[in-house]
Amino acid sequence: MSIAQQQKRLAPGVTLFLLASIIVSFVAASAAPTPLYTIYQSRWHFSPVTTTAVFAVYAVAVLASLLTVGKLSDHVGRRPVLLAAIVVQIVSLVIFVLAGGVPALVAARIVQGLAAGTATGAAAAAMLDVDRARGTLANSIAPGIGTGVGALLSALLVQFLPAPTRLVYVVLIVVLLIQGVGVVLMGETVTPLAGALRSLRPEITLPRVVRGPLLVVAPVAFAVWALAGFFGALGPALVRALMESSIVAGGLSIFVFAVFGSAAILVLRDAPARRVMLIGIAALVLGMVITLVSVRAESVAGFFVGLAFGGVGFGGGFQGSLKTVTPLVEAHERASVLSLLYIVCYVGFGLPTVVAGFLVVHGGGLRQTAEEYAVAVIVLAVVALLGLRGTGRTTRVSPR
Repeated sequence: MSIAQQQKRLAPGVTLFLLASIIVSFVAASAAPTPLYTIYQSRWHFSPVTTTAVFAVYAVAVLASLLTVGKLSDHVGRRPVLLAAIVVQIVSLVIFVLAGGVPALVAARIVQGLAAGTATGAAAAAMLDVDRARGTLANSIAPGIGTGVGALLSALLVQFLPAPTRLVYVVLIVVLLIQGVGVVLMGETVTPLAGALRSLRPEITLPRVVRGPLLVVAPVAFAVWALAGFFGALGPALVRALMESSIVAGGLSIFVFAVFGSAAILVLRDAPARRVMLIGIAALVLGMVITLVSVRAESVAGFFVGLAFGGVGFGGGFQGSLKTVTPLVEAHERASVLSLLYIVCYVGFGLPTVVAGFLVVHGGGLRQTAEEYAVAVIVLAVVALLGLRGTGRTTRVSPR
């Protein structure tokens, strides 16, 4: 590239903001359908089991994408992968706009998950290319911001503007088109490598040094992502059942959970991994106890307090898991180990949510299922706490 061409490219600070905004918009797009599930359910007459299944296929698609094309941008460049992901995401949003039944919702969520996994890997890596310190921070907080903004924006548009099942997707398409122009204008942040086709083959290995720590963090990683999945799929419905109020309240529940999760990550970013894990586990247990009591007492204020603590538990638990595991492995092993950790996370995100949907229909209903789910999360958190206490010395990161 000539000097004149380089001068026309976006400045590093603008590029970093653009990349962070891409992650925000992709995650926001994944959260946007959440306030709409009640409308879809009333129009097309499907049960909460179907709602949670539609929600969960996204997690499967993201995981499949991360495991296959997650390293592709190392070989063909960040910009081509990001542009392709934006195109695929727009396709998913068009499917949502035209959706006329459950099969279209499932198709849209699958395509959306594939796009999100592709964009997340490329954008996250590009931010680290531009500025490792600020890129690491942006990588940590952007997903939570995207989740909260996407759910709340969708709820507001649904509640107060026309075309409730279409407008939010049209808005997101416009945002993505603008971001696509930005990607065209930004400079490439990595020198492409050979072996693009070989990089598509999933590689999952578990070095001996990380086996014990991974077993320790797996229960809390599973628990916090299971909690995120439950609130994402059924949280708005539970809020409306407690409040008998608008769709906005349901979107606000996701916003509170996500924003407190991002805030916890921001505040605890420099704390030792063990302390972060302990804070996350404590907040998770406290949040679930408050949620359990609030659901039984039909206390809306208490429920939102429980949501806030749950968000802190999610942020602390997930960040602590990453900080516990990643420093223990060499650079060339990190992608494989992180892939395995993300498998645990996304299984927790999807599978328990589907089980919860089944229990809502064939068990004791939404409120009883929420209570049982809270108890299950508490049990997982206690298991993680016992594991962390039992291996306190071995889980501390030694300097390399």
